[in-house]
Amino acid sequence: MTAFAVRPGSSHQLTGTGTLLRFALRRDRLMIPVWVAVNALMVLSMPGTLEGLYGTPAERADLIRQMETNSSLRAMIGPVFGDSLGALTAWRVGIYAGALAAVMSLLVVVRHTRGEEESGRQELVASGTVGRRAALTAALLAAAVANTVLALLVTAGLAGRGATGALALGLGIAGVGMVFATAAAVVAQLTESARLARGLTAAVLGTAFVLRAAGDSATDDGSSVLTWLSPLGWLENLRPYAGERWWVLALLAGSVALQGAVAYALAGRRDLGMSFLPTRPGPASGRLGSAGALAWRLQRGGVLGWSTGFFLAGVVYGGMTEGAADLVGDNENARRVIERMGGQAGLTDAFLASMVGMLGLVAALYIVASVLRLHGEETSGRAEPVLANAVGRLRWAAGHLVIAFGGAALIMLLAGLGFAVGYGKETGPILGACLVQLPAVWVIGGVAVLLHGLRPRAAMAAWGVAGAVLLIGWVGPALDAPRAVLDVSPYGHLPKLPGGSMEWGPVLVLTGVAVVLVAGGLAGLRRRDMAA
Repeated sequence: MTAFAVRPGSSHQLTGTGTLLRFALRRDRLMIPVWVAVNALMVLSMPGTLEGLYGTPAERADLIRQMETNSSLRAMIGPVFGDSLGALTAWRVGIYAGALAAVMSLLVVVRHTRGEEESGRQELVASGTVGRRAALTAALLAAAVANTVLALLVTAGLAGRGATGALALGLGIAGVGMVFATAAAVVAQLTESARLARGLTAAVLGTAFVLRAAGDSATDDGSSVLTWLSPLGWLENLRPYAGERWWVLALLAGSVALQGAVAYALAGRRDLGMSFLPTRPGPASGRLGSAGALAWRLQRGGVLGWSTGFFLAGVVYGGMTEGAADLVGDNENARRVIERMGGQAGLTDAFLASMVGMLGLVAALYIVASVLRLHGEETSGRAEPVLANAVGRLRWAAGHLVIAFGGAALIMLLAGLGFAVGYGKETGPILGACLVQLPAVWVIGGVAVLLHGLRPRAAMAAWGVAGAVLLIGWVGPALDAPRAVLDVSPYGHLPKLPGGSMEWGPVLVLTGVAVVLVAGGLAGLRRRDMAA
Protein backbone atom coordinates (compact mmCIF):
# COMPACT_ATOMS: atom_id res chain seq x y z
CA MET A 1 0.00 0.00 0.00
CA THR A 2 1.34 3.44 -0.87
CA ALA A 3 2.72 5.35 2.10
CA PHE A 4 1.88 8.97 2.67
CA ALA A 5 4.66 11.48 2.28
CA VAL A 6 4.06 12.89 5.78
CA ARG A 7 3.98 11.00 9.03
CA PRO A 8 0.63 10.37 10.78
CA GLY A 9 0.45 12.70 13.71
CA SER A 10 2.72 15.34 12.19
CA SER A 11 1.66 18.97 11.95
CA HIS A 12 1.37 18.79 8.19
CA GLN A 13 -1.51 16.38 7.74
CA LEU A 14 -3.45 19.03 5.80
CA THR A 15 -0.64 19.73 3.35
CA GLY A 16 -2.06 20.04 -0.17
CA THR A 17 -5.63 20.71 0.96
CA GLY A 18 -5.90 23.91 -1.06
CA THR A 19 -4.76 22.23 -4.26
CA LEU A 20 -7.13 19.30 -3.75
CA LEU A 21 -10.00 21.69 -3.01
CA ARG A 22 -9.42 23.59 -6.25
CA PHE A 23 -9.26 20.31 -8.12
CA ALA A 24 -12.51 19.09 -6.52
CA LEU A 25 -14.32 22.31 -7.36
CA ARG A 26 -13.01 22.15 -10.91
CA ARG A 27 -14.25 18.57 -11.33
CA ASP A 28 -17.64 19.54 -9.92
CA ARG A 29 -17.90 22.82 -11.82
CA LEU A 30 -21.10 21.59 -13.44
CA MET A 31 -22.68 19.33 -10.82
CA ILE A 32 -22.46 21.70 -7.85
CA PRO A 33 -23.85 24.79 -9.67
CA VAL A 34 -26.78 22.75 -11.02
CA TRP A 35 -27.69 21.34 -7.60
CA VAL A 36 -27.34 24.75 -5.95
CA ALA A 37 -29.34 26.51 -8.67
CA VAL A 38 -32.18 23.98 -8.62
CA ASN A 39 -32.44 24.15 -4.85
CA ALA A 40 -32.21 27.94 -4.65
CA LEU A 41 -34.73 28.51 -7.44
CA MET A 42 -37.16 26.08 -5.79
CA VAL A 43 -37.00 28.11 -2.57
CA LEU A 44 -36.97 31.58 -4.11
CA SER A 45 -39.88 30.88 -6.45
CA MET A 46 -42.15 29.81 -3.62
CA PRO A 47 -43.14 33.19 -2.03
CA GLY A 48 -44.66 34.45 -5.26
CA THR A 49 -46.47 31.17 -5.77
CA LEU A 50 -47.85 31.15 -2.24
CA GLU A 51 -48.90 34.77 -2.55
CA GLY A 52 -51.04 33.79 -5.51
CA LEU A 53 -52.45 30.75 -3.70
CA TYR A 54 -53.04 32.24 -0.26
CA GLY A 55 -53.07 35.98 -0.83
CA THR A 56 -55.45 36.97 1.96
CA PRO A 57 -55.16 36.51 5.74
CA ALA A 58 -58.39 34.49 5.70
CA GLU A 59 -56.99 32.03 3.18
CA ARG A 60 -53.80 31.62 5.18
CA ALA A 61 -55.73 31.13 8.41
CA ASP A 62 -57.86 28.47 6.74
CA LEU A 63 -54.68 26.73 5.51
CA ILE A 64 -53.28 26.61 9.04
CA ARG A 65 -56.53 25.18 10.41
CA GLN A 66 -56.52 22.51 7.73
CA MET A 67 -52.91 21.53 8.44
CA GLU A 68 -53.61 21.22 12.17
CA THR A 69 -56.14 18.48 11.45
CA ASN A 70 -54.51 16.83 8.40
CA SER A 71 -51.86 14.44 9.73
CA SER A 72 -51.04 12.95 6.33
CA LEU A 73 -50.08 16.32 4.85
CA ARG A 74 -48.07 17.19 7.96
CA ALA A 75 -46.15 13.96 7.44
CA MET A 76 -45.37 15.01 3.88
CA ILE A 77 -44.58 18.72 4.36
CA GLY A 78 -44.47 19.43 8.10
CA PRO A 79 -46.46 21.70 10.42
CA VAL A 80 -47.12 25.40 9.79
CA PHE A 81 -45.73 27.78 12.43
CA GLY A 82 -46.82 31.14 11.04
CA ASP A 83 -49.12 32.82 8.53
CA SER A 84 -46.64 35.15 6.85
CA LEU A 85 -45.45 34.38 3.34
CA GLY A 86 -41.96 33.81 4.69
CA ALA A 87 -43.20 31.28 7.24
CA LEU A 88 -45.30 29.53 4.59
CA THR A 89 -42.26 29.37 2.31
CA ALA A 90 -40.18 27.73 5.04
CA TRP A 91 -43.05 25.30 5.65
CA ARG A 92 -43.61 24.41 2.02
CA VAL A 93 -40.05 23.89 0.80
CA GLY A 94 -37.76 23.96 3.84
CA ILE A 95 -37.66 20.20 4.42
CA TYR A 96 -37.22 19.40 0.74
CA ALA A 97 -34.54 22.05 0.29
CA GLY A 98 -32.69 20.54 3.24
CA ALA A 99 -33.02 17.06 1.75
CA LEU A 100 -31.69 18.26 -1.63
CA ALA A 101 -28.76 19.95 0.11
CA ALA A 102 -28.09 16.67 1.91
CA VAL A 103 -28.07 14.68 -1.34
CA MET A 104 -25.75 17.18 -2.99
CA SER A 105 -23.39 17.10 -0.03
CA LEU A 106 -23.18 13.34 0.29
CA LEU A 107 -22.50 13.00 -3.44
CA VAL A 108 -19.68 15.55 -3.29
CA VAL A 109 -18.01 14.07 -0.20
CA VAL A 110 -18.21 10.44 -1.29
CA ARG A 111 -16.95 11.29 -4.77
CA HIS A 112 -13.83 13.02 -3.48
CA THR A 113 -13.02 10.56 -0.69
CA ARG A 114 -14.00 6.94 -1.18
CA GLY A 115 -14.62 7.43 -4.89
CA GLU A 116 -11.07 8.71 -5.42
CA GLU A 117 -9.61 5.83 -3.42
CA GLU A 118 -11.69 3.27 -5.29
CA SER A 119 -10.54 4.61 -8.66
CA GLY A 120 -6.88 4.51 -7.64
CA ARG A 121 -6.34 8.25 -8.19
CA GLN A 122 -5.96 8.94 -4.48
CA GLU A 123 -3.09 6.45 -4.27
CA LEU A 124 -1.29 8.40 -6.99
CA VAL A 125 -1.96 11.71 -5.24
CA ALA A 126 -0.88 10.30 -1.88
CA SER A 127 2.52 9.40 -3.30
CA GLY A 128 3.30 13.11 -3.41
CA THR A 129 3.55 15.70 -0.66
CA VAL A 130 -0.02 15.41 0.53
CA GLY A 131 -1.19 15.14 4.11
CA ARG A 132 -3.07 12.11 5.34
CA ARG A 133 -6.27 14.06 5.97
CA ALA A 134 -5.97 16.53 3.08
CA ALA A 135 -8.38 14.67 0.77
CA LEU A 136 -11.05 14.41 3.47
CA THR A 137 -10.65 18.07 4.35
CA ALA A 138 -10.86 19.15 0.72
CA ALA A 139 -14.03 17.09 0.20
CA LEU A 140 -15.70 18.62 3.26
CA LEU A 141 -14.61 22.11 2.21
CA ALA A 142 -16.06 21.55 -1.27
CA ALA A 143 -19.38 20.60 0.32
CA ALA A 144 -19.09 23.62 2.62
CA VAL A 145 -18.53 25.93 -0.36
CA ALA A 146 -21.61 24.55 -2.11
CA ASN A 147 -23.79 24.88 0.99
CA THR A 148 -22.47 28.36 1.75
CA VAL A 149 -23.36 29.59 -1.73
CA LEU A 150 -26.80 28.03 -1.34
CA ALA A 151 -27.28 29.74 2.03
CA LEU A 152 -26.22 33.10 0.60
CA LEU A 153 -28.60 32.78 -2.35
CA VAL A 154 -31.53 31.84 -0.12
CA THR A 155 -30.77 34.61 2.38
CA ALA A 156 -30.33 37.29 -0.27
CA GLY A 157 -33.35 36.15 -2.26
CA LEU A 158 -35.73 36.10 0.71
CA ALA A 159 -34.32 39.11 2.56
CA GLY A 160 -37.17 41.24 1.26
CA ARG A 161 -39.59 39.04 3.21
CA GLY A 162 -37.57 39.56 6.40
CA ALA A 163 -33.80 39.39 6.75
CA THR A 164 -33.83 37.48 10.04
CA GLY A 165 -36.08 34.71 8.78
CA ALA A 166 -34.17 34.52 5.49
CA LEU A 167 -30.89 34.09 7.37
CA ALA A 168 -32.37 31.40 9.60
CA LEU A 169 -33.73 29.43 6.65
CA GLY A 170 -30.49 29.76 4.67
CA LEU A 171 -28.36 28.65 7.62
CA GLY A 172 -30.74 25.80 8.42
CA ILE A 173 -30.67 24.39 4.88
CA ALA A 174 -26.89 24.68 4.70
CA GLY A 175 -26.59 23.15 8.18
CA VAL A 176 -28.57 20.08 7.16
CA GLY A 177 -26.38 19.77 4.08
CA MET A 178 -23.23 19.80 6.22
CA VAL A 179 -24.69 17.27 8.69
CA PHE A 180 -25.01 14.77 5.86
CA ALA A 181 -21.66 15.81 4.37
CA THR A 182 -19.95 14.79 7.59
CA ALA A 183 -22.15 11.69 7.86
CA ALA A 184 -20.95 10.70 4.38
CA ALA A 185 -17.36 11.36 5.48
CA VAL A 186 -17.80 8.87 8.35
CA VAL A 187 -19.44 6.25 6.14
CA ALA A 188 -16.70 6.68 3.53
CA GLN A 189 -14.17 5.56 6.14
CA LEU A 190 -16.22 2.50 7.06
CA THR A 191 -16.93 1.09 3.61
CA GLU A 192 -14.68 0.00 0.75
CA SER A 193 -17.08 1.00 -2.03
CA ALA A 194 -18.24 4.46 -3.08
CA ARG A 195 -21.53 2.93 -4.19
CA LEU A 196 -22.12 1.46 -0.75
CA ALA A 197 -21.08 4.70 0.94
CA ARG A 198 -23.62 6.66 -1.09
CA GLY A 199 -26.30 4.04 -0.45
CA LEU A 200 -25.77 3.92 3.30
CA THR A 201 -25.72 7.70 3.65
CA ALA A 202 -28.85 7.96 1.53
CA ALA A 203 -30.45 5.37 3.82
CA VAL A 204 -29.59 7.59 6.80
CA LEU A 205 -31.28 10.51 5.00
CA GLY A 206 -34.33 8.36 4.28
CA THR A 207 -34.50 7.34 7.94
CA ALA A 208 -34.31 10.99 8.96
CA PHE A 209 -37.21 11.82 6.66
CA VAL A 210 -39.30 8.92 7.98
CA LEU A 211 -38.63 9.88 11.61
CA ARG A 212 -39.65 13.47 10.93
CA ALA A 213 -42.75 12.40 9.03
CA ALA A 214 -43.82 10.04 11.80
CA GLY A 215 -43.30 12.71 14.43
CA ASP A 216 -45.12 15.43 12.48
CA SER A 217 -48.08 13.18 11.80
CA ALA A 218 -48.48 12.67 15.55
CA THR A 219 -48.21 16.32 16.61
CA ASP A 220 -48.99 19.64 14.93
CA ASP A 221 -46.20 21.68 16.53
CA GLY A 222 -43.04 19.67 15.79
CA SER A 223 -42.64 18.65 19.42
CA SER A 224 -42.56 14.89 18.92
CA VAL A 225 -39.46 13.03 20.08
CA LEU A 226 -39.28 11.39 16.66
CA THR A 227 -39.12 14.80 15.01
CA TRP A 228 -36.26 15.85 17.26
CA LEU A 229 -34.33 12.70 16.33
CA SER A 230 -34.09 13.92 12.72
CA PRO A 231 -31.86 16.72 11.35
CA LEU A 232 -34.78 17.58 9.04
CA GLY A 233 -36.88 17.98 12.18
CA TRP A 234 -34.27 20.36 13.55
CA LEU A 235 -34.62 22.45 10.40
CA GLU A 236 -38.38 22.81 10.77
CA ASN A 237 -38.04 23.52 14.51
CA LEU A 238 -35.63 26.35 13.73
CA ARG A 239 -38.90 28.10 12.73
CA PRO A 240 -37.73 30.72 10.22
CA TYR A 241 -40.11 33.69 10.07
CA ALA A 242 -42.03 32.34 13.09
CA GLY A 243 -40.01 33.34 16.16
CA GLU A 244 -36.66 31.87 15.21
CA ARG A 245 -35.12 29.39 17.61
CA TRP A 246 -31.46 30.18 17.03
CA TRP A 247 -30.31 27.62 19.58
CA VAL A 248 -31.40 24.86 17.18
CA LEU A 249 -28.43 25.81 14.99
CA ALA A 250 -26.24 24.54 17.84
CA LEU A 251 -27.67 21.04 17.24
CA LEU A 252 -26.68 21.22 13.58
CA ALA A 253 -23.23 22.64 14.39
CA GLY A 254 -22.67 20.09 17.15
CA SER A 255 -23.61 17.22 14.86
CA VAL A 256 -21.27 18.50 12.15
CA ALA A 257 -18.41 18.86 14.64
CA LEU A 258 -18.95 15.43 16.21
CA GLN A 259 -19.27 13.55 12.93
CA GLY A 260 -16.35 15.46 11.46
CA ALA A 261 -14.18 14.52 14.43
CA VAL A 262 -15.15 10.86 14.05
CA ALA A 263 -14.34 10.94 10.34
CA TYR A 264 -10.93 12.50 10.99
CA ALA A 265 -10.16 9.96 13.70
CA LEU A 266 -11.10 7.06 11.45
CA ALA A 267 -9.14 8.49 8.51
CA GLY A 268 -5.99 8.45 10.61
CA ARG A 269 -6.40 4.82 11.61
CA ARG A 270 -6.70 3.01 8.29
CA ASP A 271 -4.55 2.38 5.25
CA LEU A 272 -5.34 4.01 1.95
CA GLY A 273 -7.97 2.04 0.09
CA MET A 274 -8.90 -0.04 3.12
CA SER A 275 -12.05 0.16 5.24
CA PHE A 276 -13.28 -0.79 8.69
CA LEU A 277 -16.15 -2.87 7.33
CA PRO A 278 -14.77 -5.78 5.29
CA THR A 279 -16.19 -6.40 1.85
CA ARG A 280 -17.81 -9.80 1.54
CA PRO A 281 -16.16 -11.81 -1.26
CA GLY A 282 -18.54 -13.01 -3.92
CA PRO A 283 -18.61 -16.17 -5.99
CA ALA A 284 -16.31 -16.39 -8.97
CA SER A 285 -18.68 -18.54 -11.01
CA GLY A 286 -22.33 -19.56 -11.17
CA ARG A 287 -24.47 -16.45 -10.83
CA LEU A 288 -21.56 -14.29 -11.99
CA GLY A 289 -20.95 -16.32 -15.12
CA SER A 290 -22.05 -13.45 -17.37
CA ALA A 291 -21.59 -9.69 -17.66
CA GLY A 292 -25.29 -9.21 -16.98
CA ALA A 293 -25.10 -11.21 -13.75
CA LEU A 294 -22.14 -9.11 -12.62
CA ALA A 295 -24.04 -5.91 -13.41
CA TRP A 296 -27.01 -7.15 -11.40
CA ARG A 297 -24.81 -7.98 -8.43
CA LEU A 298 -23.29 -4.50 -8.55
CA GLN A 299 -26.62 -2.69 -8.83
CA ARG A 300 -29.08 -4.88 -6.97
CA GLY A 301 -28.74 -2.92 -3.74
CA GLY A 302 -29.63 0.31 -5.49
CA VAL A 303 -32.58 -1.26 -7.28
CA LEU A 304 -33.90 -2.66 -4.00
CA GLY A 305 -33.52 0.66 -2.21
CA TRP A 306 -35.21 2.70 -4.94
CA SER A 307 -37.99 0.11 -5.27
CA THR A 308 -38.75 0.21 -1.57
CA GLY A 309 -38.68 4.00 -1.51
CA PHE A 310 -41.02 4.38 -4.48
CA PHE A 311 -43.49 1.84 -3.11
CA LEU A 312 -43.61 3.60 0.27
CA ALA A 313 -43.90 7.00 -1.42
CA GLY A 314 -46.84 5.69 -3.44
CA VAL A 315 -48.53 4.45 -0.27
CA VAL A 316 -48.04 7.83 1.45
CA TYR A 317 -49.18 9.93 -1.52
CA GLY A 318 -52.13 7.64 -2.17
CA GLY A 319 -53.20 7.86 1.45
CA MET A 320 -53.15 11.65 1.48
CA THR A 321 -55.17 12.10 -1.71
CA GLU A 322 -58.50 12.73 -0.03
CA GLY A 323 -56.86 15.03 2.51
CA ALA A 324 -55.26 17.06 -0.26
CA ALA A 325 -58.66 17.61 -1.86
CA ASP A 326 -59.98 18.85 1.47
CA LEU A 327 -56.98 21.15 1.88
CA VAL A 328 -57.49 22.83 -1.49
CA GLY A 329 -61.18 23.25 -0.84
CA ASP A 330 -62.53 26.33 -2.59
CA ASN A 331 -59.11 27.89 -3.26
CA GLU A 332 -59.23 28.37 -7.00
CA ASN A 333 -55.58 29.39 -7.28
CA ALA A 334 -54.39 26.21 -5.57
CA ARG A 335 -56.76 24.23 -7.75
CA ARG A 336 -55.31 25.75 -10.90
CA VAL A 337 -51.70 24.94 -9.88
CA ILE A 338 -52.59 21.30 -9.20
CA GLU A 339 -54.45 21.10 -12.50
CA ARG A 340 -51.48 22.60 -14.37
CA MET A 341 -49.33 19.85 -12.89
CA GLY A 342 -51.88 17.07 -13.26
CA GLY A 343 -54.07 18.09 -16.17
CA GLN A 344 -57.58 19.43 -16.53
CA ALA A 345 -59.52 16.75 -14.69
CA GLY A 346 -61.30 16.31 -11.41
CA LEU A 347 -59.30 17.59 -8.46
CA THR A 348 -58.59 14.11 -7.10
CA ASP A 349 -57.38 12.83 -10.47
CA ALA A 350 -55.35 15.99 -11.02
CA PHE A 351 -53.69 15.60 -7.62
CA LEU A 352 -52.89 11.95 -8.29
CA ALA A 353 -51.47 12.86 -11.71
CA SER A 354 -49.28 15.59 -10.21
CA MET A 355 -47.91 13.21 -7.54
CA VAL A 356 -47.26 10.52 -10.15
CA GLY A 357 -45.48 13.14 -12.25
CA MET A 358 -43.28 14.09 -9.29
CA LEU A 359 -42.22 10.48 -8.81
CA GLY A 360 -41.55 10.24 -12.53
CA LEU A 361 -39.22 13.21 -12.23
CA VAL A 362 -37.40 11.61 -9.30
CA ALA A 363 -37.05 8.39 -11.31
CA ALA A 364 -34.78 10.37 -13.65
CA LEU A 365 -32.24 10.50 -10.82
CA TYR A 366 -32.33 6.71 -10.52
CA ILE A 367 -31.76 6.07 -14.20
CA VAL A 368 -28.91 8.60 -14.43
CA ALA A 369 -27.19 7.05 -11.40
CA SER A 370 -27.66 3.54 -12.81
CA VAL A 371 -26.41 4.41 -16.31
CA LEU A 372 -23.40 6.24 -14.91
CA ARG A 373 -22.39 3.04 -13.14
CA LEU A 374 -20.87 2.24 -16.55
CA HIS A 375 -18.77 5.37 -16.23
CA GLY A 376 -17.64 4.42 -12.73
CA GLU A 377 -16.69 0.90 -13.75
CA GLU A 378 -14.70 2.22 -16.70
CA THR A 379 -12.83 5.04 -14.96
CA SER A 380 -11.98 2.83 -11.96
CA GLY A 381 -10.38 0.24 -14.23
CA ARG A 382 -12.72 -2.55 -13.18
CA ALA A 383 -14.18 -2.82 -16.67
CA GLU A 384 -10.85 -3.74 -18.24
CA PRO A 385 -10.56 -7.26 -16.72
CA VAL A 386 -14.12 -8.00 -17.83
CA LEU A 387 -13.53 -6.78 -21.38
CA ALA A 388 -10.21 -8.64 -21.55
CA ASN A 389 -12.20 -11.88 -21.63
CA ALA A 390 -14.72 -13.01 -24.22
CA VAL A 391 -17.07 -10.13 -23.41
CA GLY A 392 -17.68 -7.41 -25.96
CA ARG A 393 -18.27 -3.79 -25.06
CA LEU A 394 -21.91 -3.86 -26.11
CA ARG A 395 -22.60 -6.98 -24.09
CA TRP A 396 -20.92 -5.43 -21.06
CA ALA A 397 -22.86 -2.20 -21.42
CA ALA A 398 -26.12 -4.03 -22.10
CA GLY A 399 -26.00 -5.70 -18.68
CA HIS A 400 -25.99 -2.33 -16.91
CA LEU A 401 -28.48 -0.71 -19.27
CA VAL A 402 -31.04 -3.50 -18.82
CA ILE A 403 -30.91 -2.86 -15.09
CA ALA A 404 -31.08 0.92 -15.57
CA PHE A 405 -34.02 0.98 -17.97
CA GLY A 406 -35.75 -2.12 -16.60
CA GLY A 407 -35.21 -0.89 -13.06
CA ALA A 408 -36.93 2.38 -13.95
CA ALA A 409 -39.95 0.37 -15.10
CA LEU A 410 -39.87 -1.66 -11.89
CA ILE A 411 -39.78 1.30 -9.52
CA MET A 412 -42.61 3.08 -11.36
CA LEU A 413 -44.67 -0.12 -11.30
CA LEU A 414 -44.11 -0.43 -7.54
CA ALA A 415 -45.00 3.24 -7.12
CA GLY A 416 -48.30 2.49 -8.86
CA LEU A 417 -48.94 -0.45 -6.55
CA GLY A 418 -48.17 1.79 -3.60
CA PHE A 419 -50.68 4.38 -4.82
CA ALA A 420 -53.27 1.63 -5.20
CA VAL A 421 -52.63 0.43 -1.64
CA GLY A 422 -52.73 3.94 -0.16
CA TYR A 423 -55.69 5.22 -2.16
CA GLY A 424 -57.60 1.95 -2.21
CA LYS A 425 -59.41 2.61 -5.47
CA GLU A 426 -59.03 2.01 -9.21
CA THR A 427 -55.74 0.12 -9.37
CA GLY A 428 -55.59 -0.02 -13.17
CA PRO A 429 -55.65 3.74 -13.94
CA ILE A 430 -53.02 4.46 -11.28
CA LEU A 431 -50.69 1.78 -12.63
CA GLY A 432 -51.14 3.11 -16.15
CA ALA A 433 -50.41 6.66 -15.00
CA CYS A 434 -47.13 5.54 -13.42
CA LEU A 435 -46.01 3.48 -16.40
CA VAL A 436 -46.75 6.25 -18.88
CA GLN A 437 -43.93 8.24 -17.22
CA LEU A 438 -41.37 5.75 -18.50
CA PRO A 439 -40.72 7.17 -21.99
CA ALA A 440 -39.65 10.50 -20.46
CA VAL A 441 -37.52 8.72 -17.85
CA TRP A 442 -35.90 6.66 -20.61
CA VAL A 443 -35.10 9.80 -22.62
CA ILE A 444 -33.11 11.15 -19.66
CA GLY A 445 -31.38 7.78 -19.39
CA GLY A 446 -30.67 7.90 -23.12
CA VAL A 447 -28.99 11.27 -22.71
CA ALA A 448 -26.74 9.77 -20.03
CA VAL A 449 -25.86 6.85 -22.33
CA LEU A 450 -25.10 9.22 -25.22
CA LEU A 451 -22.82 11.40 -23.10
CA HIS A 452 -20.95 8.42 -21.70
CA GLY A 453 -20.57 6.82 -25.11
CA LEU A 454 -19.42 9.89 -27.01
CA ARG A 455 -17.73 12.08 -24.38
CA PRO A 456 -17.06 10.14 -21.18
CA ARG A 457 -15.44 13.17 -19.57
CA ALA A 458 -18.75 14.98 -19.96
CA ALA A 459 -20.84 12.07 -18.65
CA MET A 460 -21.50 13.80 -15.33
CA ALA A 461 -23.38 16.48 -17.27
CA ALA A 462 -26.26 14.01 -17.24
CA TRP A 463 -26.85 15.12 -13.66
CA GLY A 464 -27.25 18.66 -14.95
CA VAL A 465 -29.86 17.49 -17.45
CA ALA A 466 -31.76 15.66 -14.71
CA GLY A 467 -31.55 18.73 -12.46
CA ALA A 468 -32.90 21.01 -15.19
CA VAL A 469 -35.80 18.63 -15.81
CA LEU A 470 -36.58 18.55 -12.09
CA LEU A 471 -36.54 22.34 -11.94
CA ILE A 472 -38.92 22.69 -14.89
CA GLY A 473 -41.27 20.02 -13.55
CA TRP A 474 -41.40 21.25 -9.97
CA VAL A 475 -41.24 25.01 -10.36
CA GLY A 476 -42.62 25.60 -13.86
CA PRO A 477 -46.31 24.86 -13.19
CA ALA A 478 -46.28 26.86 -9.94
CA LEU A 479 -44.86 29.89 -11.77
CA ASP A 480 -47.26 29.41 -14.68
CA ALA A 481 -44.26 29.10 -17.01
CA PRO A 482 -44.92 29.41 -20.76
CA ARG A 483 -45.74 26.24 -22.65
CA ALA A 484 -42.50 26.56 -24.62
CA VAL A 485 -40.50 26.30 -21.37
CA LEU A 486 -42.45 23.29 -20.11
CA ASP A 487 -42.04 21.54 -23.45
CA VAL A 488 -38.25 21.60 -23.09
CA SER A 489 -38.70 18.72 -20.66
CA PRO A 490 -39.79 15.37 -22.10
CA TYR A 491 -42.27 15.12 -19.23
CA GLY A 492 -44.16 18.10 -20.63
CA HIS A 493 -45.33 15.97 -23.58
CA LEU A 494 -46.78 13.08 -21.58
CA PRO A 495 -50.53 12.61 -21.17
CA LYS A 496 -51.82 13.61 -17.74
CA LEU A 497 -53.11 10.40 -16.22
CA PRO A 498 -55.30 9.44 -14.46
CA GLY A 499 -58.21 11.57 -15.55
CA GLY A 500 -56.86 12.75 -18.90
CA SER A 501 -57.05 11.07 -22.26
CA MET A 502 -54.37 8.64 -23.32
CA GLU A 503 -52.33 9.96 -26.27
CA TRP A 504 -50.07 7.34 -27.82
CA GLY A 505 -48.32 9.69 -30.23
CA PRO A 506 -46.07 11.52 -27.72
CA VAL A 507 -45.43 8.27 -25.83
CA LEU A 508 -44.20 6.50 -28.96
CA VAL A 509 -42.14 9.48 -30.12
CA LEU A 510 -40.38 9.78 -26.75
CA THR A 511 -39.71 6.04 -26.74
CA GLY A 512 -38.20 6.34 -30.20
CA VAL A 513 -36.03 9.27 -29.08
CA ALA A 514 -34.77 7.19 -26.15
CA VAL A 515 -33.90 4.33 -28.51
CA VAL A 516 -31.96 6.67 -30.82
CA LEU A 517 -30.05 8.21 -27.91
CA VAL A 518 -29.08 4.81 -26.53
CA ALA A 519 -28.04 3.57 -29.97
CA GLY A 520 -25.89 6.65 -30.49
CA GLY A 521 -24.23 6.20 -27.13
CA LEU A 522 -23.49 2.52 -27.74
CA ALA A 523 -22.08 3.31 -31.18
CA GLY A 524 -19.75 5.85 -29.61
CA LEU A 525 -18.71 3.42 -26.87
CA ARG A 526 -17.88 0.79 -29.45
CA ARG A 527 -15.58 3.09 -31.42
CA ARG A 528 -13.73 5.12 -28.80
CA ASP A 529 -10.86 4.18 -26.51
CA MET A 530 -11.80 2.99 -23.05
CA ALA A 531 -11.41 5.51 -20.23
CA ALA A 532 -10.72 8.21 -22.84
